[in-house]
Order: sequence, then structure tokens, then C-alpha cells
Amino acid sequence: MKTSRNPKTIHAPLASYVHQIEVSADEKLLVLSGQVGVRKDGTIPEDAMAQLELAWHNVGENLKEAGMSYKDVIKATFYMVEQSDPTARRAAFASMLDGIRPCMTLLYVSALGTDELKVEIDVLASA
Repeated sequence: MKTSRNPKTIHAPLASYVHQIEVSADEKLLVLSGQVGVRKDGTIPEDAMAQLELAWHNVGENLKEAGMSYKDVIKATFYMVEQSDPTARRAAFASMLDGIRPCMTLLYVSALGTDELKVEIDVLASA
């Protein structure tokens, strides 16, 4: 069982996330390696937002393989090389999350595994 909470003693979440999720009972935990915006054929879109959407798609494919869905994501950490327009980024996150509210962290980093990669998503899921 998962219980989401936003303590009333601290600020409200700044975007589409929740401050905490408690997992209890007989839940299984899925830990994913960082997912990047690489297509099945190995090609990589140039645009960071296209990579973000593709990396999220790859998260979904991993979830499906484990018999899970996006609603089972409890923690997502987004690593981005480029500063993106906050309004466009929030709109992309809202579209991708489609109403789910996991715990989230967004970090801007100087580089990822290769020069072409601009986004990586690290996910924990529980069902």
C-alpha cells in the first residue's frame, strides 16, 4: 500500500509531485537504471524536450515489462544537461505524468554518459 503526504508544516509542492510516499505491506519494489532518450534503433533526438519524452517512454516500457504502469512510480529523479524554459518543462512534466504525483527531484548537470545525451531519468516504482 502507498500513502502520499504533503506535510502541512512545510511549503506546498512547487510542481507535479508530492513530498513523500510511504510504502507498506507486501509491495514489490522496482529499481530502474537511468533511462535516456534513445530510440530502439539507437538514434538520439537532438532536442532535450524530445529526449525527455522519449526517456519517459522508455521508463514506461520498463514498467510494462515488470507488470507495472506509470501510476506505480514513487520516485523520479530527472537529470538535465540544458536549462529548459520552466513553463515548457512543467507543461511537459504535467503531460507525461498525466495526473500521477510521485516524489520528484530535478537536477541540472554538466554532462551525462555521452555528449549527445541531454536527459536521464532515474525511477523507483512500487506495486
